[in-house]
Amino acid sequence: MGTAIVASAGAGLPVDVPGLRVACVLVWALSAVLLLSVLAARAGHWLCHRDQARAHLLDPAIAPFYGCLSMALTAVGGATLTVGADVVGARAALAADVVLFAAGTAIGLVAAVVVPYLLVVRHRPAPGTASPVWLLPLVAPMVSATQGALLVPHLSSGQGREALLLACYAMFGMSSLATLVVLPLVFSRLVHHGPLPLALTPTLFLVLGPLGQSTTAVNQLADVAPGAVGDPYASAFGAFAVLHGVPVTGFALLWLALAAAMVVRAARNGMGFTMTWWAFTFPVGTCVTGASGLARHTGLDALTWLAVALYMFLVAAWAVAGTRTVRGVVGGALTAAPVPPRPATARTT
Repeated sequence: MGTAIVASAGAGLPVDVPGLRVACVLVWALSAVLLLSVLAARAGHWLCHRDQARAHLLDPAIAPFYGCLSMALTAVGGATLTVGADVVGARAALAADVVLFAAGTAIGLVAAVVVPYLLVVRHRPAPGTASPVWLLPLVAPMVSATQGALLVPHLSSGQGREALLLACYAMFGMSSLATLVVLPLVFSRLVHHGPLPLALTPTLFLVLGPLGQSTTAVNQLADVAPGAVGDPYASAFGAFAVLHGVPVTGFALLWLALAAAMVVRAARNGMGFTMTWWAFTFPVGTCVTGASGLARHTGLDALTWLAVALYMFLVAAWAVAGTRTVRGVVGGALTAAPVPPRPATARTT
């Protein structure tokens, strides 16, 4: 999903950059290949190591990442419809998006219920251990709301189109309100227990996900509302896109500055590369698409340049994370088995 957002965010920028569309198509193709590879690996893991896969679901550090599967499916599906259609054609792109959206949304809705349920009844985390990672299964319905907006115009006018639009708004509300419940826990953990461990510091960027994605969702839903519902609701949705998006974008920029400062501090203290660096990609990409949507609805040049600046950061972060990941996989650093702890030895006198 961190790769797919580079393609979809670049295609949606409110500026015309020569060669950008071609680059976005190439990045989309890479995201599709990566998705197929990950799906094959996860399927093999569940088939061949079912006990370990079930244990992961019961691990509070790993279970929230099941939300990423949903977001990967819907993000690649949306990029296929907006960018991949240049290669596979409009009909094939639409069919692929429908399948990925349906599968991703179903998985996301299940994860949004199951993971918090397990957090309460099985995981029982200790006080002061709240993590931005807890947001991952809660953001998945918001991503579905955003990508569902792309499918609304493809339905026949009437009940079906209106139902999909309002279902997307329901998923927007589901994710937004759940985020309002979890985010105070995360900030309370930071205030009362200090900064996150160095390897987890990049996960602070995950908070940008529901913020940028909610802004993206309301703007894209407002684009398609006139064809799905009549006035006064269609115009109200357009006003809501700006009234919601601008304040949330302001808070997202505040959190971006805070998270960046914490990352700089962690880097000075010796933070090395881990897979958490991918948190610098998709959440920032949602802020790009959110700023692009606001620029489209307000016509403000400042929002256009904000989207461009954030996209430049996104591309740089994606390139660094991707390069370091490939280097770690090839060199074996990311695929090596963890070193078991040494057994305790008796002291001799």
